[in-house]
Amino acid sequence: MSQAPAASERTPTLIEAMTPVVFLVALLAASVWLYGDGSSSGPNQIALILASGVAALVGLRNGHSWRAIEQGIARGVSTTMGALLILLAVGALIGTWILAGIVPTMIYYGLSLLHPSFFYAAACVICALVSVATGSSWTTAGTIGIALIGVATAQGLHLGLAAGAIISGAYFGDKMSALSDTTNLAAAVAGTDLFTHIRHMLWTTTPSILIAVTLFAAAGVVAPTPTTTDELATMIAALESQFVIGPHLLLPVALVLILVVRRMPPFPALLMGALTGAVFAALFQPQTVLAYVDDPSLSEPVALVKGCWTALFNGFVLQSGNAALDDLLSRGGMASMLPTLWLIMTAMMFGGVMESTGQLGIIAARILSAVRGTSSLISATLLTAFGTNVIASDQYMSIVLPGRMFRAEYQQRRLDPKHLSRTLEDAGTITSVLIPWNTCGAYMATTLGVATLSYAPFCFFNLLNPLVAAIYGWAQISIVPLDDQATNSTASS
Repeated sequence: MSQAPAASERTPTLIEAMTPVVFLVALLAASVWLYGDGSSSGPNQIALILASGVAALVGLRNGHSWRAIEQGIARGVSTTMGALLILLAVGALIGTWILAGIVPTMIYYGLSLLHPSFFYAAACVICALVSVATGSSWTTAGTIGIALIGVATAQGLHLGLAAGAIISGAYFGDKMSALSDTTNLAAAVAGTDLFTHIRHMLWTTTPSILIAVTLFAAAGVVAPTPTTTDELATMIAALESQFVIGPHLLLPVALVLILVVRRMPPFPALLMGALTGAVFAALFQPQTVLAYVDDPSLSEPVALVKGCWTALFNGFVLQSGNAALDDLLSRGGMASMLPTLWLIMTAMMFGGVMESTGQLGIIAARILSAVRGTSSLISATLLTAFGTNVIASDQYMSIVLPGRMFRAEYQQRRLDPKHLSRTLEDAGTITSVLIPWNTCGAYMATTLGVATLSYAPFCFFNLLNPLVAAIYGWAQISIVPLDDQATNSTASS
């Protein structure tokens, strides 16, 4: 039960409220400088904990008790418990779906769509399919993206345009996949259901990706396209040699979709999908499972159970001899989600301290002083998310900080929280890769071998989506008010 504010508690000044934020930005910048694209795997979490300490000191100085601050931290972390459970289920699902050949089948069919006459558009579509299947833009770029860049280089194509097509497709999947950590994070921070969030993003994401693919197709008509696809053929052959490929392996995907359509909550739906993947692995990929376990002392039934069990908690590791394929399909398991869970908890810890001590409210009030209506609120959210990407150099922070800052305002204006979650992704998730010093921009430039400023003008999807979101806000398209029942539910959470 919350306690009444103590009489000695003082409202922080703007300088006091900004002190932890400036401290956090400095630490995050140092984290990116020292650790590069590995900064989100631990260094940023330490930065968040230290910044939380600075915020707590400001709160203590203004008369807040440690007990009240601790309760604020607990409230902040507790709001993400649903997302944490979903992320664990997602990790298990990725592990068993790779082991069962489900993800390899999706990648196989995606690669088969490539046609030499439409390289840029096909590259965008293929990366979108792979990224939806894996939930990771980084994995997509680091595997399929490398192969596609190799083809583009061999054919003398525009590498900035090729990288833009790869990144556009990769971030479409990163934004729309239920397996993506940023998708789960945005829904959790805004306080909406995962699949409600994904369905609502279709309004802005669908026209953005369609326009992007059209632009890439037009570029393919103007520029020459590759005449050979040897690298892709090698990848397809490697998939066929390692897994049984067939349309029947897409049944677990259909099962999860049916459960979602029937409004089953995300956690049990994804967990059932993961368990179904384990059954499919034992039935259709027994040799792959046995090779993964590699324990002759176990009988075949026991080894199959151990392999599926291991995939649930520790993911799958492929050793095919094809480095690109091994990198693409060696992932998953609940354990793989632990750094993301750690990041979410520490980010919500920082937000909880800032919120409970009134510092977040002061910053939000200054930003919101320029907001006059729903359209300007959405625009302010888009600009704040992009600004956080520029300043904090991390896409997770671009979701968490604006989400915490604007959540109460969306509720006060009786806007469904799915608008906030969609807007956070429309700017936070996909603009991170356009900034050279952001972890995502640095990773893509290094992985694809194309400078950020060279590919950024051709990331059509990443550039268009925030503009479409702003237009929707100003035109009041797909804006849904929060009904009384939802208002009460949100207020009590």
